[in-house]
Amino acid sequence: MSRSKSSKQGRIFHDRKSRQRESEFRCCHCRHMISTTSYGTHHRNHCPLCLWSKHVDEKPGDRASPCQGKMEPISVWVKSDKEWALVHRCTSCGVVKTNRIAGDDNPFALLSLASKPMAQPPFPVEKPG
Repeated sequence: MSRSKSSKQGRIFHDRKSRQRESEFRCCHCRHMISTTSYGTHHRNHCPLCLWSKHVDEKPGDRASPCQGKMEPISVWVKSDKEWALVHRCTSCGVVKTNRIAGDDNPFALLSLASKPMAQPPFPVEKPG
């Protein structure tokens, strides 16, 4: 929870550190500091570098999940409107959630995740003939 201070007029304002916490977070996986106000984001909850997330939301943006587990990126999903979404699985409770990709997400990490099923098929692939 952020600390608030009361002014003489009875209004509540946040100190500089709490404003900083609201505009950035530290990735739970790669530990980089991530801005929440980057292009293409509304409710940033994943790292644009490693694509990991944290189980913070029940509904997008509510930050109401009691779990707080690490969310591993396991796949990408191409939605009907051709927009890509990340598929995350919580390493604590196992819930699977999707999240839109953001404009500053690492394209190499996204393509690596998208190609994983082809590179690691669940069955043996042998050359015909």
